[in-house]
Amino acid sequence: MSEPVIHVFNHHAMATQFQVRIAGEEKAYAEQAAQAVLALADELESRLSRFRADSEISQISQLAVGGTLRLSEPVFACLEIARWMELAMRGAFSVTAAAMKTRLAKPLWSLLETEFSIRCDSGRLEFDLGAIGKGFALDRMAEVLREWSCPAFLLVAGGSSILAGDPPAETPGWSCGLGDDHSPHRFWLKHCSLSGSGLTVRGQHIVDPRTGLPGSRRNRAWALTDTAAESDALSTACMMLDEPDIAGVLAHNDRWLVFLNEGGSWRHLGNRPLPPAA
Repeated sequence: MSEPVIHVFNHHAMATQFQVRIAGEEKAYAEQAAQAVLALADELESRLSRFRADSEISQISQLAVGGTLRLSEPVFACLEIARWMELAMRGAFSVTAAAMKTRLAKPLWSLLETEFSIRCDSGRLEFDLGAIGKGFALDRMAEVLREWSCPAFLLVAGGSSILAGDPPAETPGWSCGLGDDHSPHRFWLKHCSLSGSGLTVRGQHIVDPRTGLPGSRRNRAWALTDTAAESDALSTACMMLDEPDIAGVLAHNDRWLVFLNEGGSWRHLGNRPLPPAA
């Protein structure tokens, strides 16, 4: 059996390396589709980055208490997911975690659905979408690939956020590991997302939104979910949550699976079936 042809495209955006892998298409068509999704990554960065003075996230940080700002559809949608994940994660995930470094009280905000706007209810809304923005971008990029009729794809952001579509022809999925390309803990993935958070690359950089202090209970956590935005947020929250709290979170969603690295060995929590080992 011959190996399926997979076209690979790389692009730098959102302070990381994005990779698009497309199977089952002619090279020229795959390249056009990849250009479309990578252009979307650039567009989303221009809207979601707190490091760009003209981004909507930077504009949100300038709101006075009671002030509102009308948002584009992608930014509103991303913040809707972030708000829902904050509730689901029992406060261990929040896009306002960075603001807690310099403030005692957590800033409060509301989304006004009928007006497609955000309102500052208290404090300064210093949002940091680093723990969900890349995953959100992968989800939106996948939508574009499906519009281009390229269903067999793997999208990667920085190696720690992965979104798998259909598998390449005559394969059980995309081979992905917990960690680098040489990780012995590998799975065949399709129609799901795998994301990891840890301290190996950037050290103790993750802020606990509940305290405003850097802190984690483990060195590494990975999450498997249906969407990349969810897996990004869940893996980040699992760095802060103790095991009973993780179990409590997972008890309310059987589509989530968490992998914890403690003592050098991996184990998993959650009711979602394990994907096949690769």
